[in-house]
Parts: sequence; structure tokens; C-alpha cells
Amino acid sequence: MHPTTTATSPLTLLRSHLGWAVGIAYLAAATVPAPGLWLRRTHWLGPAHTLELPFRTAPFLLSLVLFTAGLQVPLHELRVLLGRPTALLTGLALHLAAPLLIIPGVAFALRQSSDSDGGSGLVAAMILIVAMPVAAGATVWTGKGDGCQPTAVGLVLASTIVSPLTVPVTLTVLGPLLHGAYAGSLADAARTAGSGFALTGVLLPCGAGILCRLVLPRRPTALLVGAAVPSAILASLLLTYVNASGALGPFLAHPEPVLFTAAVGVAATVCGLSFALGLVTARALRLDAPAGASVTLACGMNNSSASAVLITTTLPDRPHVLLPVLAYSLLQKVAAGRVVRAGGRSRARA
Repeated sequence: MHPTTTATSPLTLLRSHLGWAVGIAYLAAATVPAPGLWLRRTHWLGPAHTLELPFRTAPFLLSLVLFTAGLQVPLHELRVLLGRPTALLTGLALHLAAPLLIIPGVAFALRQSSDSDGGSGLVAAMILIVAMPVAAGATVWTGKGDGCQPTAVGLVLASTIVSPLTVPVTLTVLGPLLHGAYAGSLADAARTAGSGFALTGVLLPCGAGILCRLVLPRRPTALLVGAAVPSAILASLLLTYVNASGALGPFLAHPEPVLFTAAVGVAATVCGLSFALGLVTARALRLDAPAGASVTLACGMNNSSASAVLITTTLPDRPHVLLPVLAYSLLQKVAAGRVVRAGGRSRARA
């Protein structure tokens, strides 16, 4: 047996303790943020003053993670969806509609607070995360429980394919909920997403991975997957550290307990409502437990890494906006665990 497949291999240990690894990345960002802040800058590669090319670490790491996600897509399982597309269409519609149903209410509630900008920073962060495609991690959580894997994979792919259109539209439609400079910042984010971020930063890397799986022979594909998977896990952790260093480092240097509490509270509210919307809809349509779990995950899980990269690109002078995104990233994993466990119990009783 190949050493990377044994129960005691470093990769296996890392994957089984990924939650702890993410926690360590957050801790490192809070205590030693300087390397992460350096990696967040634009670096220039090539001969000085001649053929220098700009290089940004976060978008590169995101592309590697998404490429690997596409490379691992079990395309043969998607054929199952052709015969029963209800769950796929429901999940995609919910994922696209959830921001429009949830964010206005949250924005209205925050306007009643004493915040000078009516909580626009928190609302902007939530808009930027719920506008993103379904997180590839939804397929991981589906595999851990009794969810429908083809539905989960289909939802990740479908939301990613339409993201170059849906991301800028969602940001534009929800932009009027913001006040002051945040309205302009979200408009800039919409232009960035529409001018290429969703296409080149999200869809193309994932599509490249799928294309490699389609055209490469089985053995080269297996070798590529064997190298890409551990690289993507490490890239994901490094991306978590880089993104978190931009928020946790400055925050701890100048602590604001009220901001921290508000960020976690708003993230928990939006995350909880998103999962609840998916769960209620799945039950209303009488979807079976596996399909219902996948639809619920699609409604509640968003690509937080992509939103964090977009924030660092369009709002580099507002690192605190990353706080609710980091909180949402953790909370959606906790909620996903509860969904798949509940689905497993329901199926056992049936």
C-alpha cells in the first residue's frame, strides 16, 4: 500500500484534524501576523524593471484550491441528476435567492443600532460572502454524512458556472442597502467581480481541473490528484492564515470587543437563517433526507475564501470587514456538521 494512503500518513492525520489545523492558522494570524501581511502585498516576479509580472499570493492559493476541487469532481455521478433534477434546481434557486431574502432584513435591523453607518461594514461583509458560489467543502460534508453526493457536486459546479453573472448582479442589487463609503466599495467589488474576478478567479481554475480530469489518461490523472490534494490542503490553510492575518492582527493590536461581538452575531444570524431556509424548503418540497441535506448545505455554505480574496482586493483599507467573514467560515462548518448528522439520524429511523 502506498504510504500516503495509510491511516498514519501526515495527509490522513491532517485531514482528520483539519478543524484543529484551521484553528492553529487563526491563532498564528492573531499572534504572528507579519508574514501574512507581507504575503497579502503585491509582489513582482521577473527581471527588475523589464518583464516584471504582478503576483498576489491569495488569488494564487485560491486558484490552486479551486483547481483541485474541479480535478476531484466525480463526473460520472452527475448523470444521476439528469433523471431527477428537482434537488439540483431547488438548491441552485435557493442559493441565489437566499441573499435577497435574508440580507435586507439584517440590514434593516442593523440600521436601528447606534453604529454611525448603520452597520454597513457588517452588511457589506455578509453580502460579499453570500454572493459567492456554493463552497466546495459542501461535498466534503455531504460525504461525511448521508447526503446526496451527485446533488452536492452538481450544486457546486452549477453555482460556480453561473457565478460570473450572479456575483456582480447580487452585489449590485444589494448595494443600495449600504451607506457612505461602503456603498462605493461594494460597487467597486461588483465591477471587479463583473470584469473578471468571478471568471478568472473562480470559474476558470475549477474548469481547468475538470478539463484535466476529462482529457488526461487515468494514470496521469491519479498522479496529478495525488500531488494536488495535499498541496490544496496546505494552500487552503495558508490562505486562511493570509486572510485572517489581515483582520485578526490589526484587531488584536487595537481590540474592539463591540465590533467583535457584532461581527460574530451578524455572521451567526445570516448563517443560521441561510441553513434554516434550506431546511424548511427541503421539507416543504418533501425531498428525501440525502437530497434535503445537500440542498440545505447549498443554501448555507458559501465560498468564504473567494469572498475574503475579493475583500482584500477591493477593500484593502478595511481589514475589519474580514472579521464577520472569518466568523461565517467557521460557523458554516459547525452548521454543516449538524445538518449531515441530523440527516443520518433521519435516514436511520426511516
